[in-house]
Amino acid sequence: MHSIKPGDTRRYVKHVTAADFARFEDGLVHAVCSTFSLAQAAEWAGRLFVLDMKAEDEEGVGTSLTINHKSPAFEGDAVEIVATLKQHKDHEVICSYVAKVGERLIADGETGQKILKKEKLAKVLAPKKG
Repeated sequence: MHSIKPGDTRRYVKHVTAADFARFEDGLVHAVCSTFSLAQAAEWAGRLFVLDMKAEDEEGVGTSLTINHKSPAFEGDAVEIVATLKQHKDHEVICSYVAKVGERLIADGETGQKILKKEKLAKVLAPKKG
């Protein structure tokens, strides 16, 4: 049994590269870290709790994500994402997070992930026939 409780934190540092820039099918939009890339890093920070909580026969799956993108992060910046466990109930892991470069707030929001048995998750994620 894990001893993780609300208020506990996990940290992840995202180093911004050109691969993180805001791009769409029509090309480069801005040479700064995209909202999408920040969201992926925020989800990973929350997943660090899942990795500590899940059993060998379990896996996590994302259920929700909010991001409030406040300021740019530039190539070479180290964005520190601190996820704080808000709630772990009925196999759902809810975290709030803040992403900063130094003292500058880059983004904040919330992530949700659910821990399920791998067997159940495989059935849920299997392609539907018909």
